Amino acid sequence: MSCSVRLGAALDSTLTAEMEENATSVGEPAESTQNVLQENIEVKQQEAEEGSKQHRSADMYYEYEELRSRPYITPDSEIPENLLHLSHSFGYDSGRRGNLQLLDDRTLIFIAGNLLVLLDVSTKEQRYLRSCSGGGIGCITAHPSKEYFVVAEKGKQPDIIVYQHPSLRPFCILRAGTERAYSFVDFNPDGSLLASVGSAPDYMLTLWDWKKEKVMLSCKAVSQEVYRVSFSPYNPGMLTSSGSGHIKFWETASTFTGLKLQGLMGHFGKTPSTDIEGFVELPDGKVVSGSDWGNLLLWDGNAIKVEICRKEGRNCHAGMVQPFALEDGQLMTTGSDGAVRGWDFESIDSADSNSDGSRFELEPMNEMVVGHNVCLSSLVRSSLPDSFICFAQDSRGAIWKLDFSFTYTTPDPECLFTFHAGAIQGLDVSRKSHLMATTALDRSVKVFDFLAKRELTSTRFNQDGTALSWAPPLVNESGSLLVTGFEDGVVRLLELYDPQRLHVVTGRSPNGDAKLHLKQAFKPHNAPVTAIAYERNGEILATGSSDSTVFFFTVGEKYNPIGFVHVPGPVQALEWSPHSHSESRLLVLCQNGHVVEVHSPDPEAQRPTETFQLSELPSLYFRFRSIKSRIKREEKIVQLQEMREKKKKEREERMKALDQEENQEEGEEEEEEEEEELPAIYIPDPPSPLYCGFYSQPGQFWLSMGGFDSGFLYHCKFSEKQDQDLDQRQDEPFDFLPVHNADDDPIRSITFSSNGQLLLCGMHSGFIRVYPLQPGDSGLTSMQAYWALSVHDNQNGHVRHIRCSYDDHFVLTAGEDGNIFSFSLLPPEELEEGLQRKRARVPSPRAGLENESLALDIEDPAAYSIETAKRKLENDRLRREAGLKIAAKHKELAELQKKFKQLLNDNQSLPEHVRLKPAELQLERRFSEQAERVKAHRVREVRKQMGWEEERCSIALSKLQDWFKDSLETSMVTVVAFHTEHRVSTYLLPARADASSRLRDQRRPSCLDGDKAAGPECRKSRVESAKDSSILEKEEMLHHPQARPAVIKLTNRQIERLRKAAERAEQARAKIEKRKLEWAQLYAEKPNKDCEDPQDVEAIREAKENIGDLKLKSDKDFTLPKHLRMNAERKRAELIGLEEKIFEKQTEMNGRIVALRDSKVQLVSQLHAQTQQVHRVQQHLAAHLHRPPPALPAMLPEETPEKRLQYSNLTLKRYKALKEQRLQTIEQEGATYLLEQLEKEMEAEEDDSVKQGTPTMYSSGTQEEEKTMEEEGLELSEVEKELRREEEITLLHEQDSLLEQMQSSVCQFDAELMLLRHQKLRLNWRLKMADLRQLTLYQELRFLKDFERREDRLQEILNGRIKEEGKITSDLEELHEQLQEKQKDIAKLQEGEKGLFAKLQSMLGKENHFEEFLTKVFKKKIKRVKKKEQTGSEEDSDEDDDCDDDDDDDEDDDDDDYDHDNDSDVGGSALDDSVCPPGCELELFENTLQLRESRLDLEELLAKEKKSAEALKKECDTLFKKEKSMKASRKAAEDDLELINREKQQKMNELEVVVPLRLHQIKFVLNGSVPSDLSPALVVDVTELSRLKERIKQLQAEKSQQRDLYCEARKHHVKLIHDRRDMKAQIQVLEQRCNQLMMLKFGRLVDLEALQTLSGNRTLEELKQEKFIREAGYAKEIRQWDMKVEEAHEALMEVTRCNTELLFCKTNLLDKKKQLEQNLDARQKKLTRTFEDSRRRVDEEEIQRLQGLVKKQSQQAKALRREIVLLSRQGGQVLPPGRAPLPPLPPLPTFKGRTHTGLQSRQGAHPIPPIQGPLPPLTLLSMTPTPADEDQSVLPNSAK
Repeated sequence: MSCSVRLGAALDSTLTAEMEENATSVGEPAESTQNVLQENIEVKQQEAEEGSKQHRSADMYYEYEELRSRPYITPDSEIPENLLHLSHSFGYDSGRRGNLQLLDDRTLIFIAGNLLVLLDVSTKEQRYLRSCSGGGIGCITAHPSKEYFVVAEKGKQPDIIVYQHPSLRPFCILRAGTERAYSFVDFNPDGSLLASVGSAPDYMLTLWDWKKEKVMLSCKAVSQEVYRVSFSPYNPGMLTSSGSGHIKFWETASTFTGLKLQGLMGHFGKTPSTDIEGFVELPDGKVVSGSDWGNLLLWDGNAIKVEICRKEGRNCHAGMVQPFALEDGQLMTTGSDGAVRGWDFESIDSADSNSDGSRFELEPMNEMVVGHNVCLSSLVRSSLPDSFICFAQDSRGAIWKLDFSFTYTTPDPECLFTFHAGAIQGLDVSRKSHLMATTALDRSVKVFDFLAKRELTSTRFNQDGTALSWAPPLVNESGSLLVTGFEDGVVRLLELYDPQRLHVVTGRSPNGDAKLHLKQAFKPHNAPVTAIAYERNGEILATGSSDSTVFFFTVGEKYNPIGFVHVPGPVQALEWSPHSHSESRLLVLCQNGHVVEVHSPDPEAQRPTETFQLSELPSLYFRFRSIKSRIKREEKIVQLQEMREKKKKEREERMKALDQEENQEEGEEEEEEEEEELPAIYIPDPPSPLYCGFYSQPGQFWLSMGGFDSGFLYHCKFSEKQDQDLDQRQDEPFDFLPVHNADDDPIRSITFSSNGQLLLCGMHSGFIRVYPLQPGDSGLTSMQAYWALSVHDNQNGHVRHIRCSYDDHFVLTAGEDGNIFSFSLLPPEELEEGLQRKRARVPSPRAGLENESLALDIEDPAAYSIETAKRKLENDRLRREAGLKIAAKHKELAELQKKFKQLLNDNQSLPEHVRLKPAELQLERRFSEQAERVKAHRVREVRKQMGWEEERCSIALSKLQDWFKDSLETSMVTVVAFHTEHRVSTYLLPARADASSRLRDQRRPSCLDGDKAAGPECRKSRVESAKDSSILEKEEMLHHPQARPAVIKLTNRQIERLRKAAERAEQARAKIEKRKLEWAQLYAEKPNKDCEDPQDVEAIREAKENIGDLKLKSDKDFTLPKHLRMNAERKRAELIGLEEKIFEKQTEMNGRIVALRDSKVQLVSQLHAQTQQVHRVQQHLAAHLHRPPPALPAMLPEETPEKRLQYSNLTLKRYKALKEQRLQTIEQEGATYLLEQLEKEMEAEEDDSVKQGTPTMYSSGTQEEEKTMEEEGLELSEVEKELRREEEITLLHEQDSLLEQMQSSVCQFDAELMLLRHQKLRLNWRLKMADLRQLTLYQELRFLKDFERREDRLQEILNGRIKEEGKITSDLEELHEQLQEKQKDIAKLQEGEKGLFAKLQSMLGKENHFEEFLTKVFKKKIKRVKKKEQTGSEEDSDEDDDCDDDDDDDEDDDDDDYDHDNDSDVGGSALDDSVCPPGCELELFENTLQLRESRLDLEELLAKEKKSAEALKKECDTLFKKEKSMKASRKAAEDDLELINREKQQKMNELEVVVPLRLHQIKFVLNGSVPSDLSPALVVDVTELSRLKERIKQLQAEKSQQRDLYCEARKHHVKLIHDRRDMKAQIQVLEQRCNQLMMLKFGRLVDLEALQTLSGNRTLEELKQEKFIREAGYAKEIRQWDMKVEEAHEALMEVTRCNTELLFCKTNLLDKKKQLEQNLDARQKKLTRTFEDSRRRVDEEEIQRLQGLVKKQSQQAKALRREIVLLSRQGGQVLPPGRAPLPPLPPLPTFKGRTHTGLQSRQGAHPIPPIQGPLPPLTLLSMTPTPADEDQSVLPNSAK
């Protein structure tokens, strides 16, 4: 008991240490890893408790029979457990790693499916151990002492079983080391510890104390496949593991928590990463590993110290290399080239890289070549001391025995066993004996005697075998004929015979028990042959291929082709109808789900000679359509129905004991729980593969499908509708049969026993099933119980073939794992007694076989098939016939030409008078025309016949050009360096389609924005229109001109002046409106007191989005911002943008490479020219001074691929000659052979031309001169010698310069190429990253497409609700505005009432005796008759009379009440408002009545407005409630859309994104080391990380900056407050000044805007025009009067002349009179003084009278002016101050015969008529001078 307690405590401590080790070494594991680890700990604790109960002793063993897996048998069936007995294993999984171990010097063990085979090398006997889990065996190993061996299994939580040898008893079991399978196990050198490593998904590395069944240490190795793990033979605490692209070095370290494993990953550095299959540790801790390319890698620490290769850079091995041992001072390696080499250990241990690179060159010490077709994958050494014997595993299907003594007496390698390598492609058994034939992808055909358990013979061919069938006895009675199909489409007939019996006939002594003889070979297909089947009568052979054809052959001594048919897909299997069917038909099963039934062809029928295709052969078609989802749905419905019925019964029972209400509540809850979603109908695309099938009845067949449709056998039949398109057919099975536990394990192969009582199935998982059947059960109704056994590998051992022997005693299986098993249906004892022989009978050789020569085989994979050869021969025959016809015609034409020339000569020899003229020798024109017509007719016929073929060929040519030429932007150009093998090639770029054609309008239609803006815009337009209409009405009311008849027509100048004035007014009005808008905008932008700065709001919003509790995208509650949300259109645009960038980079690199190629072409031509210059220089130099020029480079074909498409007439002629030569020899090569031969000849001619182009006579001139000098014997003088030396020095310098220039140019080109190559490598790396990004984008696009429909539907719902909400909000705001307008109107009406009362008070005045009476009259409420609108019909008005009367009665009552209250005066008498009281002014009374009517109108309007306002309030309340509900629905839609976006984000987060990292980029370090599990780590871009760090500093600086800004903002705020106070004071001062100026200028406060917007006055212009018309009339009349005056002047002149004469006479008389007067003066002097005094008195009186008249006239003029001014103020507008009134009108002329009074002008020429009426009103003039003012200067003087 104490021992068990200590064991349990030790195990608990180990588990605790393991858990802590995982926590410390791996880092912080993910949640799933912790769960798995916790489960493993619980399992181990349970096992420890079980182990503590029974303590294991050293000699305690498990019972194998209790552990081994057993067959599964259907419960309650009578099937025996030992239905099948394992007889023998004929296979070997040679491709499995480490599948060969040695227990002793004669026993080998290896894995074969679910079996461990123990093979005796000497006796070749086999023993077997089954897998205990039934899930297969992962790996094996042997203990160093060979006393134990380990079998690590596969399956769920597999075990490791340690067996004791040789008892084969299980010694111990190691549990819970991995999840699914073990990939490698190994002991430490002393055998005390065991290391195991698991495969996917955990890759767990575990160290075991295997004897105690304890886990010592455990951790995850890597996240990649691990091939091998081993202990260090020199350092006990160290391990090494290697695998896919990695090697890792482990060390056990002691910590305070216990031991733990620490791993260090190997860094490849500059060496390309490689898969490492094997390694060997050196004594000093270094490790030597292999590589993919065949060189050895020496690891020092975790880095590569050196790469070891052979001399001259050759690889150590060809292909994969594995070091496997270190002994006798040499390192032993093996490789996939079949060689074993030994290398000097000292040289390797001290190896160091040379100066050229990191390589170390070394030659092997010893070498052994096992074989050329050998690939050694693992070796095990013999356990005998001092033994050099090893056993090697050959991946090509063999086990070798090798001797590594490397002496002269060392024996050659010995092949002990041979097997098939790879999947078994064909298997069949003989119908006459216990023989089995197989073929595989190793190009071999083998024949086995499964009764004697040995291989009889094996034959290899040039191609892999893909199908095999043993001919039935109807075809070959002896059972010796095999039909095999191969990968190249060839079918071979092989005869099996016993060579020992052939010795009796020939006397020869051949070796072996059986031989295969090639009887016939033919090639019916151009692709691998997949199926072979004989017709039931043995008359026809059918072969199927993956090229979708089935070929038929007649069976006989020689197989002849009948023809072939096309089928809709690659052929999977062929099944002929059995004898029970009336007709012989072939069932063709295609891999893509198509089934075709073809009638058996008639071998004797006539066939077309051009082709073998049987186009008229009747066929029926069936295309499988999946029904599995529908079956599952129906099963689910049945289950739900049963559950409902069951729960209904339970509920009824409970209702008896419980209350009714509780039952009802429970029922409702249960009904809610029962609502489950049914499985959706799913049709797989692409369709599920078809694996096998067979006939049941005529026209009916069973099918076994794979993929989604596995788990059932489907019963199908051909439809009667066969006229549908094959691609559109959808045929469903009419019945099905479920296969138990086969949903993920379909049936791959089916066969029946010969008696039909057993159905044998080969499963996808490597199991075999046996179903007992009732006799004659074609419907498989008895296929219920079964027997199943795991035989082949469960992952890779799909059972493709299962057969029964001819006597039903044996069952044989073959799988894709390369294993072949034979089982017996009888126990071995009964089998031996029943058969009474131990070996199968091999057929005897056919008579005459020894004299037959070997049949002609088809070894060329490119050989023509039967159909191709027939078509080619037919085409060649047609060409030959056409050539012969052409040659005959040419010969006939030549003879006719010869005769015609002879006739011409004879004609010339005749005399001239007899000789025929040339015109007479011409053929009749009608004959030539007829010949031309016949020729044209024939040409048309030929073109018509060849039209279809010509069209087909042209289409085929265009397709080839599109695929091979036009599909690429450019062909690949490769540029090669001169001195090295470095090269750089362009990218093969596909033809780029236009991005606009691939990316259409990607924006999803969304009217959200428009809908959002629709409401406000409509409201705004309505409000603005209302405002505009009110403003227009107001302006019309203010500025509407008075109507005046337009009797005066204005001139153009006046009209233009009016237009300009209107424009100026309009401009002023527009300016004012603009100013108003600016002010309105300023007031609108003016924030209120509680408003915040928009920049601050935006900054706060950005801070909330980017600062704070930031969540990763992988968080469940992460919400992606709307502007960052992605949809399929944006992702597609992003994907296309990435493709365009990739294409752009590749195109740019291609351009640089092509430019480099062009520079090379120029450089090559330059080098040729410089070489010629060198040769010309060397002509003048001696031979010993010649420096060899460098080898002239040539352009390789891959550098100028465009030249391959260039040809000349010479090339075409040469091709024609080769083609004619080929037609004569009738070779089998195609056109490609001719092109290759033509290219070779052209290249040879170019090489010859190059060689000939380098002239060999360059030195001829110098040599001839030297010879002539020597012959003449002349000696050169000193001067000539000196000149020759100078010339020689010059030439040498020129030669050196040219050679150096050539060398430098070549080196420079190589450097440019190396630089470009390096840049391309970097670009390749970037393009790979872009490809990974493109893959990620494509995966995201697929996810987004899946969510697009749901998202669009929800977005459409949300848009509709937002639109409806916006409409409601718009209506609500509109109603609010209308309500506000109504309230304004009500306030205006109320003010109107007050205004009427105020007007009444002002009208009554003070101390009015009738004030009280008139006030009562004003306030009296009287009934007013309503005017009904006659809008309806008379009937409607009649119907409404009653209602109207009732309303009128009510109103009358109200009015009576009002009248009773108000119609009483002070004395109690009624108020009579119909008569004006005496003493009251009538006008005042009538005005009061008018005011009362106005008051009543206002009251009615006010009542209506209040009523409409109440209605608007109710409507607003309704809309408000509706808006609230709509907001709730919109919020729900937004939440649904957010859920979709969150689900979409989570799906996109599940995508795996590849991020390649180097170790220096990994900063996730725990305890100084990088953990192997990086799942908790976060990948951040370096630039982003540096940006974040820099952002921290920026935020700190920004924080201090914000503080300073806050202080400055405070100061600025205070300053703005003071400025606002000052501005208000300044505004008040400016307003006062403006008012003062207006008072000074206008005398009153005027509206400047109205003054500026005044336009021209048309009335004034009309008055001016009328004035001008009158002035013109008056001027005309004045001219008439002037003419009259002129006439009067002339008359006056005449009278004056007469008067002058009279005056002369008078003068004479006066003179005389004067003389007389003088005489008188003297006499009357005294009388003269008295006369002068009286004259003076008269003049004074006249002067006084005239002065009084002037004074009176001036008084009259002043009175007239005052009257004019008064009239102008009454009839016109008020003139502004400072404007003088218009001057008086000019005086009108007076007419004779009319009397009038008026003023006269200063000259007194014309009287002014009196004014007949008031002047027209004058308009208000603007401040600027008007045209009227300017025109005052043109008035006549009389007007002025």
